[in-house]
Amino acid sequence: MTLSTDIDISQVAPARSSREGRPRRPLPVAVISAATVAVIIALWSLASAYALVSPVFLPSPRQVVLAIYNLIVKGFVDATLAEHLGASLYRIFGALIVSIAIGIPAGIAIGTSRVGRGILDPIVEFLRPLPPLAYLPLIIIWVGIGEASKITVIALSMLPSIILSTSAGVRSVSKDHVNAARSLGASRRQVLTEVVLPSAVPSILTGIRIALGAGWTTLVAAELVAATSGIGFMIQSAAQFLVTDIVIAGIVVIALVAILLEFIARQIERRLVPWASHR
Repeated sequence: MTLSTDIDISQVAPARSSREGRPRRPLPVAVISAATVAVIIALWSLASAYALVSPVFLPSPRQVVLAIYNLIVKGFVDATLAEHLGASLYRIFGALIVSIAIGIPAGIAIGTSRVGRGILDPIVEFLRPLPPLAYLPLIIIWVGIGEASKITVIALSMLPSIILSTSAGVRSVSKDHVNAARSLGASRRQVLTEVVLPSAVPSILTGIRIALGAGWTTLVAAELVAATSGIGFMIQSAAQFLVTDIVIAGIVVIALVAILLEFIARQIERRLVPWASHR
C-alpha cells in the first residue's frame, strides 16, 4: 500500500489566504527614513540631556537650531548664513558649468573616437582617484588664491564623473538606431546631435548629479585657501574656536542644500527624460 504525496496547491492557497486575510502593505520608504531620522535625533537629545558627551563636543539639537537661527539673523565671522551660502553656491555652480563645458565634449570624444579615448582616458583615470587636497597646493601656485583656484579645484573633482557618465551613455547607444539614421541619409553630425546625444542624456544627467555630490565634498577643502566667506570657511573658523554648534549647523545646512539640489536634479531628469526615470 503506497501513500500518495501529491498536493493540489490550488486547494491549499484559498485556505491560507482566508486565514491570513489581506496582505499587509509595505511601509513607504519615506516613513522608514523619517523614523530613522527621528530615532537619531532622539538618541542625540538623550546623550545631551544626560551629559553622556561634553556639550563642547556634542551640543544638543536645541543649541544647533538656535545656532542656525543666530546665523540667519546675526551671522558669523562678518557674514550671515545667506551670504556664506551664496558664496558657496557661486563656487559650486561656477565649477559645475566649467566641468559640464569640458566634461561632455570630452566624454563624447572618448565614446565615439579611438583617438579621443587614447588621449583622454589616461588623464581621466589619473584625476579620478586623486583627493582634492593632493593637487590643491599646485592649483594655488598656478592659479593663485582667489576665486579661480577654488572653482578650479571643485571643477576638477566634478570632471571625472561627468566625463565617464557621458562616455558610458554614448557607448550604450543602440547601433540599430545609428544604422537606421545613416540609412536615411543622416550625416555624421546629424547622427551625433539627433541620435547619440539624446540617447546619452540620462547618463549625462546621472553624471551631473554625482558631480554635484563630489563638488560639495570638495567645497570645504577649497574654502580653506584665503576665503572670507562660504559654508566651508564658516565651519573651519568655528572649529578653530571649538564653536561646535556652528560646526554642526554648517554641516546640517550643507546636507539640506545638497538634498534640495538632488531633488531638483531628479525633477529635471524626470521632465527631460521621463522614459529613463525608474522612481
